Amino acid sequence: MRTEPTLDSLRPTHRTPLVFTAGAAIGVLGGMIGLGGAEFRLPLLIGLFGFAALSAVILNKAMSLVVVLVALPARLAAVPAAEVAARWPVAVNLLAGSLLGAWAGASWAVRMRSATLYKVLSALMVLMAAALVLTHPTTLGTLDLPLWAQVPAGVVVGFGIGVVAAIMGVAGGELLIPTIVLLFGQDIKTAGSLSLLVSLPTMLVAFARYSRDGSFAVLGSNLRFTTVMAAGSIAGAVLGGLLLGVFPDLVLIPALAVILLVSAYKLARHA
Repeated sequence: MRTEPTLDSLRPTHRTPLVFTAGAAIGVLGGMIGLGGAEFRLPLLIGLFGFAALSAVILNKAMSLVVVLVALPARLAAVPAAEVAARWPVAVNLLAGSLLGAWAGASWAVRMRSATLYKVLSALMVLMAAALVLTHPTTLGTLDLPLWAQVPAGVVVGFGIGVVAAIMGVAGGELLIPTIVLLFGQDIKTAGSLSLLVSLPTMLVAFARYSRDGSFAVLGSNLRFTTVMAAGSIAGAVLGGLLLGVFPDLVLIPALAVILLVSAYKLARHA
């Protein structure tokens, strides 16, 4: 059985400059590869700031939601809204699975023993590291599946992504973007915009499920912490975007994958 934290233990105790700086560092890491960086934020919430696994997931989900809401208008400005809207069947196909997956993933997370959740998070971080290494340095092709196979595949993959995103508290772009390119044959820029359109409702469903659990109190007790770190993440993501291409992918991607793997190892051993 998970022991619920008291409200006193949920009150923020961290200095604002440290919280903002940590959020900015995560934003820079994500921005340099065109993502929000929530995968890197989660182990920081647990290791540096001392939140329990489920509390860290809920806070990470809240910050990811803020980052996506800010990024969506900017992304739609870069890729015409009409161009994205014309590809609505792709988003609907993935949402048919991801919404169910988000609800299921959040339900499983709140029921897991803490020790089990740490190990699941560790395994998912290894998955994210693998996705990072396999998809970023190469130009993705397409699977060219017939429509009768493409639609159910989109639902199944969407479900899996929804589960992962809910349990980790991330937007899921690291998995959504290559899926949209491989499965639906979209270019990488359009895939980035479509991934945000899928991520937003998927996160809202997971957020709604978490709000029914007692551990959701951590968000209200750490609202200032969440706001400050989210602001840092947004500022860092802008800076990271400006640094895009400064560091070669052959150096940057393996370095980020190592960070994820080290974090996964620490989470697996977390008591």
